[in-house]
Amino acid sequence: MRVIVGVAGALLLLVTSASVLRTLVLPRGLSPRVTRLLWIGWRRFLSAFLLGTRRYETRDRVLAWLAPMVLITTLLAWLAGLFAAYGLLTYGFSGLGWWASLREAGSSLFTLGFASSDRLQLSAIDFLAAATGPLVIALQISYLPTLYAAYNRRETEVTLLQARAGEPAWGPELLARQGLVGTVEQLRQVYQGWERLAADLGESHANYPVLLTFRSPQPYRSWIIALLAVMDGAAMHLALAPEHAPPEARLVLRASFTALRDIGRVVGIRFDPDPRPDAPLRLTYDEFLDGVKRVEDAGFRSTRSAEEAWPHFAGWRVNYESLVYDLARVVDAVPALWSGPRAWPSAPIGTIRPPHRRPETPDDAYPGDAGR
Repeated sequence: MRVIVGVAGALLLLVTSASVLRTLVLPRGLSPRVTRLLWIGWRRFLSAFLLGTRRYETRDRVLAWLAPMVLITTLLAWLAGLFAAYGLLTYGFSGLGWWASLREAGSSLFTLGFASSDRLQLSAIDFLAAATGPLVIALQISYLPTLYAAYNRRETEVTLLQARAGEPAWGPELLARQGLVGTVEQLRQVYQGWERLAADLGESHANYPVLLTFRSPQPYRSWIIALLAVMDGAAMHLALAPEHAPPEARLVLRASFTALRDIGRVVGIRFDPDPRPDAPLRLTYDEFLDGVKRVEDAGFRSTRSAEEAWPHFAGWRVNYESLVYDLARVVDAVPALWSGPRAWPSAPIGTIRPPHRRPETPDDAYPGDAGR
């Protein structure tokens, strides 16, 4: 019986150590099961407090606790697994009882030193446990700066996009605001910056999926909604004015849906890696017409009609629409326009357009830019 218990302890030690290494050390885009289970569990727990709540701001404020809860309980789960593993090993390779074995394991794992024995066969287990506890805690501490560095890079770009694409961000709004103030040519720099950020998101969020639980500081901002806005803006740019669209528009689209696929594989989202360009969209043609009207009313110069541009826009969007919708649902993103349904009852929130007044007409907003 003790031999079986000892073997079970060794197996538990290997499984727990593999989970620690897989999450904190091995950058291979693998989905840690512990993190995933805790994410699902805490998300359901927090969502239970939101039953009957339709106000998105309340939901965002409650779900902001998801990330710290996942991080803290992940560490506690690892320590509990190690404690149980060393307790089983101690019981299996000594004559101690259950309580004494757990006491010995806890004393060694947390380097407390209040329990000790002269049994030679326990020395190796005690030393290994004493090295494991501080090492796991140190790895978790060094893990946090990596997470927050990636988070800060992401949120800086999301915040910068707010002035260009509104809040919540919306693809047509990105083109409309540049057309309104005559800065369409500056979209080249926007596409360049988001191409690099998309690559960063694909690397960081696939290697450290817990970043998906980190929400933006402001309720109407979201990295997935911002990325969708840039992608939709680039796709509309290429569809409506292909002669004037910079090549960076194609590059940001390619980089973005490649990054989304990397993240989707880790999260477990199914998608078609090579969809047909004429495959049906969940975005309707009437919704596309509303976006085109917003863009053209703001002064964006189109060289194609909406009817001509629709197949080209759809040919781009089919590469990322289902992935974005599923990810937005998983991370409970703000229900922005053109971002699909959520797991809770919600209506799309239109882009907030604060009026920009001129000194000569202080009571009027710019045409096409009134608040929603």
